[in-house]
Amino acid sequence: MTPEEKYQQELIQSEKDHHTPTAGAMIGHILANLHIHQNKLRQVSYYIKGVERSFVQEVFPELISKESRFFDELNYLMLDEDELIPTTTEEFTQYSMLEENGRLKYDTGNDLLMDICKDFSTQLLFITRGVMLSEDENKFGLAEFLKQLYAWIKHQIYSIQSYLGHEVSEGLEEDEEE
Repeated sequence: MTPEEKYQQELIQSEKDHHTPTAGAMIGHILANLHIHQNKLRQVSYYIKGVERSFVQEVFPELISKESRFFDELNYLMLDEDELIPTTTEEFTQYSMLEENGRLKYDTGNDLLMDICKDFSTQLLFITRGVMLSEDENKFGLAEFLKQLYAWIKHQIYSIQSYLGHEVSEGLEEDEEE
């Protein structure tokens, strides 16, 4: 098969997987969310002002690094399972449920940190579905990895919310109900 024929076959399979849904398709969303979220973390790191800046400058470089490691490891686990992974900007944009917005850089530090918490909360919705689908499909390595990612994200929400003086779920209830 030519590279073009293989790619067309991949597009057909991807479309089918996203309508089923499968663990692979759900994890494609998780990967896209992680990719977009790293961009948003960088945006906050570059533009945050006020008292929150020192917290962000101390914590966010490690958040970005850790998300990058999760992203790479999850991609390889997907390849181990012979699953398709998003690799283009178009795919990341299409599959992500997180929204980028250039205007965010002008928000208050508190609002920027809450936006990051909401993004983490949104990611949890896909991760829990990914765990269930992975277990249903006997892809236990993916399920276990997603559980670790879930626990790490829950801790990041706790840490940021604690810094803001909030209860862990404060301001996130709407996202969790969707």
